[in-house]
Amino acid sequence: MDAVRKTGPHPDDLALQQVPRPSAEAGQVLVAVAASGICGTDLHIIDGSYGSRPPVTLGHEVSGTIAAVGEGVDPARIGERVALETFYSTCGQCRGCRGGSPNRCQQRISIGSGVDGGFAAEVVVPSRNARVLPEGVSLVAGALSEPLACVCRSLFQPFPAVTPGDHVLVIGPGAIGLLAAQVARTAGGVVTVLGTPADSERLAVAHQLGLTATDDAAAVPSEVDVVLECSGSGPGMALGIERVRRGGRYVQIGQRGDAVPVNLALVSFHELVITGGFASTPDSWDRAMQLLHDGVIELEPLVSHRFPLAEWEAAFDAVRSSAGVKQMLVPEEI
Repeated sequence: MDAVRKTGPHPDDLALQQVPRPSAEAGQVLVAVAASGICGTDLHIIDGSYGSRPPVTLGHEVSGTIAAVGEGVDPARIGERVALETFYSTCGQCRGCRGGSPNRCQQRISIGSGVDGGFAAEVVVPSRNARVLPEGVSLVAGALSEPLACVCRSLFQPFPAVTPGDHVLVIGPGAIGLLAAQVARTAGGVVTVLGTPADSERLAVAHQLGLTATDDAAAVPSEVDVVLECSGSGPGMALGIERVRRGGRYVQIGQRGDAVPVNLALVSFHELVITGGFASTPDSWDRAMQLLHDGVIELEPLVSHRFPLAEWEAAFDAVRSSAGVKQMLVPEEI
């Protein structure tokens, strides 16, 4: 089968290759991939600023249908519509693993970076990683369950970042930002999404979701209770730190591969609370799936374009140019 693979350590080491079809071993399920979202982390893997173990098939935002099961897995699971947790394995013994935060395990191995992921027709994962999608969520949009779970990790651990009535500024209207804005709204926040003039298509989606959105930083209140920084950009981080009120909360969600200058003196001068989140946990997946079950989060409007695997280069170019919100690689027409 075809697979988009990181073939070596260099930025140009990326190719569509033929690989053997996988099979489910004991405790595993074989998933026929419906869609895989292209994430900023995939770009970091490609350029070498995020660790991987090449040669490896990329793709960690994955949805599909269970096509086969290994020994010890209930055959009744065949046919289930699922989204996939990313951690393929962890040590199970460290403080993070024992404390319910396997995302902190230094020995974790994830699909799409450490083992083969979803930029292919099929992928194998432990059965526990296959989360049943609520009926109202389409197979393609279901791939956004993974970034939603990451957002839930950032917004609710170690404590809820947003409380009812908080004025919340979301910086960056990409997929993560629009998911974070929706989750903040469900928590009772009064949300404003901030982008740039280049984000017109994304801001239009924000409006479609019923969110207040603007590309003018001057139109945003000078002091807000909570900033959710989702752009991963230096200017976004700097602006966020400046716009949090004294005693307010700043959450870093957007990822970046290098250091940026930020005025951390304001942390003490303004008594700010700064938190961040990395990846997801079983608890954040539970919360994400409940939000989808309750119908309070919309995923479908975030799906901008669907590319067949053969057009993977055009798909990556679209991500790099910030076209649309979420680009999907789809092995077959869904």
